[in-house]
Amino acid sequence: MARKTVETPCDVRDLDLARAGKSRIEWAGRTMPVLRKIAARFRKEKPLAGTRIAACLHVTTETANLALTLQAGGADVVLTASNPLSTQDEVAASLVSHHGISVYAIKGEDHHTYYEHLRAGMAHGPSITMDDGADLVSAFQFLATNRIKDLAAPIREWVKTLSDAERGKLLSGIIGGTEETTTGVIRLKAMERDGVLRFPIIAVNDADTKHLFDNRYGTGQSTIDGVLRATNLLLAGCQVVVCGYGWCGRGVAGKAKGMGANVIVTEVDPLRALEARMDGFAVMPIRDAAKAGDLFITVTGDIHVIGREEFRAMKDGAIVCNSGHFNVELDLNALEKMSVKRRAIRPFVEEFTLKGGKKIFVLGEGRLVNLASAEGHPASVMDMSFANQALSAEFMKNNAKKLEKKVYRVPLDIDREIARLKLESMGVKIDKLTREQEKYLRSWDMGT
Repeated sequence: MARKTVETPCDVRDLDLARAGKSRIEWAGRTMPVLRKIAARFRKEKPLAGTRIAACLHVTTETANLALTLQAGGADVVLTASNPLSTQDEVAASLVSHHGISVYAIKGEDHHTYYEHLRAGMAHGPSITMDDGADLVSAFQFLATNRIKDLAAPIREWVKTLSDAERGKLLSGIIGGTEETTTGVIRLKAMERDGVLRFPIIAVNDADTKHLFDNRYGTGQSTIDGVLRATNLLLAGCQVVVCGYGWCGRGVAGKAKGMGANVIVTEVDPLRALEARMDGFAVMPIRDAAKAGDLFITVTGDIHVIGREEFRAMKDGAIVCNSGHFNVELDLNALEKMSVKRRAIRPFVEEFTLKGGKKIFVLGEGRLVNLASAEGHPASVMDMSFANQALSAEFMKNNAKKLEKKVYRVPLDIDREIARLKLESMGVKIDKLTREQEKYLRSWDMGT
């Protein structure tokens, strides 16, 4: 590892950045009142005492506040990056220096380092995993099914040094996990469907207080923020193509429209396509949209949404980026093969010159543009997402033995409690049902 203190093993860019990170973490925490309330209770009750948590998440100011909440609850936390470009180096340094949390994350880390860091999370011997994209669970899955050759090289070489007893202890210690994002939930449900999921998972992403707010308002705002920081583009009058109209797509399309863009939506789901049309957006196949767009944003969670044919059809100067979890939505291998020249033209912007001179610009290496060139979601949105993570970890510790090896959504009472606490922090009061109203809703014979 590159840097470490005697007390806290880590691999971060520079521990001297810790002071700046401390103030940034505190700033984010000011707008995370729900998580603060949970942290206050955790300090008193220590519900996670004896729990070892390996978290593979975006290492940002908001995630730092989650890690501190888990630590306040008594958990022994190790944090690794879930994306090579999303780490805030000063935040990683502060967690190590000021709070004694082992962090393995460096902004811009290469493929080998990313998996070396993931190995460190596995070696922590977690009882609970926390994922943003299911990379950590997938690595344990390959280990459990003896698919050692499918592990990334740094993990594969480490696994080879473990005895059978050590491997068994590592796997048997995990009681469950949580998953933060849509892509990860899709992967985990596929594991469940194939009967290979090794332990229960709570799909934090599926909580209403997560996907209705984080995905729509968080991704919507932070994606546009990332695009503007990278390009300084004027959205008013711009033809923006949003690929996918799930909660993230709804958010991105709505924010772009609000800034004066003309928005085109592409979809494969007829219900979502119909919703987009009824919301006032143009809807068409990607092949047609490719000819019209100035800016393309993918938010589908699937592979090669924009590929060779779409790149070929685009205008000179088209800008493409991704706000889905992995960097596979844009087929950049195809684009590179089509190009005669490739160069970095400004931070987080690469220019690809095709035969004939047409230029296409890719933002943030095709990775999450809202984290590659901006700061990710506002802390006030992540407050609810990470409140779900903290309370789901507590729920998992208390209930893992009762759960099957399945993907579960966050319990409804937790979801509603987070919404209640958020409203309370905003000074918003709501009505309560009267006894008469409750009785009416429970009945079947009072409607006449």
